[in-house]
Amino acid sequence: MSESRPPLPPFTAETSAQKARMAEDAWNSRDPARVALAYTADSRWRNRAEFLQGRDAIQAFLTRKWVRELDYRLIKEVWAFDGNRIAVRFAYEWHDDSGSWFRSYGNENWEFDEHGLMRLRIASINDLPIAEAERKYRWPLGRRPDDHPTLSELGL
Repeated sequence: MSESRPPLPPFTAETSAQKARMAEDAWNSRDPARVALAYTADSRWRNRAEFLQGRDAIQAFLTRKWVRELDYRLIKEVWAFDGNRIAVRFAYEWHDDSGSWFRSYGNENWEFDEHGLMRLRIASINDLPIAEAERKYRWPLGRRPDDHPTLSELGL
């Protein structure tokens, strides 16, 4: 039996937004095992200058990420979609173990299989040091509240 992760391609404006929010919610859980289940067993990633393949590598990467990037909060927004592909832009805020805050901006290109699992993720990301007072994401850790402003509404 094949795994399935609806919504399935081909994507519409509504289903691509739903897929992006589902990804955002999973990443905001900061649970590497949960996040890794959204990807095919042999999924390929480029994250900054790191190249990964497979769920085990993805889970290990995310475990390392969230040990370093503390109090992580993320917002994703669909940029474009076509067929089985979605492009998103995102920004997340986090601090390191010295208390220095950052806002990381980026773009991701996603490609899905017919079961709605992501088989390819290409991410480009830049980090901007920010003062704690410049933070825009102050909801309790976990899922972004539905009434919280989007990236566009925040002017990001």
